[in-house]
This record gives sequence, C-alpha cells and structure tokens, in this order.
Amino acid sequence: MKVYPDKLGDHLRGDLAPVYLVSGDEPLQAGECADMIREAARKAGHSTREVIEVDSGFDWQRLANEATAMSLFAEKKIIDLRIPGGKPGNEGGKAISAYCDNPPPDTLLLISLPKLDRQQQGSKWFKAVNGIGAVIQVWPVDVRQMPRWIEQRLRAAGIAPGREVVQILADRAEGNLLAAAQEIQKLVLLRGEGDLDEAELLDAIADSARYDVFELIDSALRRQAGRCLHMIEGLRGEGVAAPVVLWALHRESRTLAQISADIAKGMTAEHAVSRARVFSKRTTLVREAVGNLRTPQWLGLLRECHQADRAIKGALAHDPWLLIERIVLAMCGQPHPPARDT
Repeated sequence: MKVYPDKLGDHLRGDLAPVYLVSGDEPLQAGECADMIREAARKAGHSTREVIEVDSGFDWQRLANEATAMSLFAEKKIIDLRIPGGKPGNEGGKAISAYCDNPPPDTLLLISLPKLDRQQQGSKWFKAVNGIGAVIQVWPVDVRQMPRWIEQRLRAAGIAPGREVVQILADRAEGNLLAAAQEIQKLVLLRGEGDLDEAELLDAIADSARYDVFELIDSALRRQAGRCLHMIEGLRGEGVAAPVVLWALHRESRTLAQISADIAKGMTAEHAVSRARVFSKRTTLVREAVGNLRTPQWLGLLRECHQADRAIKGALAHDPWLLIERIVLAMCGQPHPPARDT
C-alpha cells in the first residue's frame, strides 16, 4: 500500500507492516521517514538491526540467509536493506519477491533506495512489496512550497516566525531541505522557543554561520582559493554534513555548465543567466564567473561531484572532504593534487 510521507506517523501508530520501502532523491525527507520506521520498530520490540548495503558484487543470498537466521535470544529484528544504486537487478528482484512471498515472523524489512522509475514500479518485486507492505515515496519540495515547509518546521520546533523570517530562510536554503533543517536546528539551540523576528534571525545567522556553505560557493566563484580552503576547514570543524556542501557545489556546477553551454551556442550571457533562474543578487557574480572555466571543465566538475557522492556513501575509498577541496579548487581555477585514499 502507498503511504504518503506526511501520513507515515499516523500509520506507524498502528500495526506495523512486515516490509517498508522508502524511495526518493530528497535525502532529508527519505532519511527522516526511514528513521521514523526504525524508531516505531524499536518501540514494537525489534531490538536488533542488521544493515545490508547492496553494491556491485552483492550476493543476494545474504538476504535469504538473514531472513532465516535465528537470534540467540529470539529477539525481533530489523533488516535494513540499502540499495544506493537504485536497482536490485534480476537476482535482487527475485530475492525480494521470495522474501515477500514468505516474510519471516518477528522481522521487519526496510528497503531504502533512490527514486523509482516507472519500469521499476511495474516490476514483480515492487508489486510484491506493495502487496504486503508499505511504499513511501518522497519528492523534492518545490521552490514555491519551500516557505510553507520552513514555516511548518519552525512552528513544530516551537518557534513562531515573523513575516520576513520564513522568506529569509527560504532564500538562504535555495531549495535544499537539509540546509534549511540545519538552520532551524541552530535557531532552536541559539534562540530557544518563542517568537522570532527578522533582527533576531539575522543576529543568529551571524553567530552560527561564520563559514557559510553558500558563501563558500561565492568565494570559489571569486577565485579566492585560500579563503575557500579555510572555510572548508571551518565547515568540517563545525560538523556541517559533507552532503550539504556537496549539494551546493553540484547545484552551482550544474548551473554554470548550463550557462556556459548556452553562451557557447551563441546566447548572450545575460539571457543565459536569466534562463538558469539565478537569484537576482547573484547575477553579476555568476555572469563574471562563468568564464573562469570552459564548458567541458564545468561538466568535469559534475563528474567530480559524482565521485565525492560515491565516497560519502562508502562506495569509493577516498576522504569526501578531500574530494570537496578538489572541486572547490577546480572551481577557483587552481591546480589540485590527486585524490588520496583514506
């Protein structure tokens, strides 16, 4: 059965399904849905958890073995099956279908994977999961929906925002839910619950964001390599999640690659920047920075972002922060050393 993310909490207060599938490319919402399911399972007595990460050489017999394995203390358990590649393949599809045909008692299977395409949603294994379990598909929050999402999250945290507060946070997040959620968490820690006006928000932002992710991007576009390295060190030291920084780098690289390609085709810089829907306050900076690299180089940054994403997910033996440094230095037009293994 299909369960909408905003109805998942109500669903989990009832009897739990034997199988849950969470899919989507928006990491914050997908992660929170998976956390809610795991927490509900723990409250229902599933005290042990086995995490299974599917990679290119994965043996799907492991799922069957884990399903039939008995705990020494006969405890309920969670099988946390993660498929970062998004497709289980023929062998994986058969293994999941077989599991759903005879789900073991006292076991909850949680499947997490990126957005499912139409072909996968018509597959036998997906129908098997949907038949006995719950499917939760998360979708990115549209830019127009972002202020409402932020206001709801602020009020859920006990903060009553003033008129301008929500829009300021929406402008800073630029569509990144994880970045917006982190800003709200900082506000709760710094200001506590209660009313929050524009002046108090700006004070809090100045206190908590000495090394801001978006300022890092703008510094890279200004080719301030030394400052960028210092800011990366600060972001890492303050515990900012690497995926947040990478999201911003990927977004900017994609935008600059698009603008560069449009200009190469004969479009004016002004038209290309406008077409890319760059925020008005950044148009001059972006228009000047697009010429720092050629189109193939901007596209190359997208490939480096993909490598950093693989490192974050554990599929590549490199330090993600070193790869982030490489991307930023390349954006600055600076040479960088080869990536080092961890």
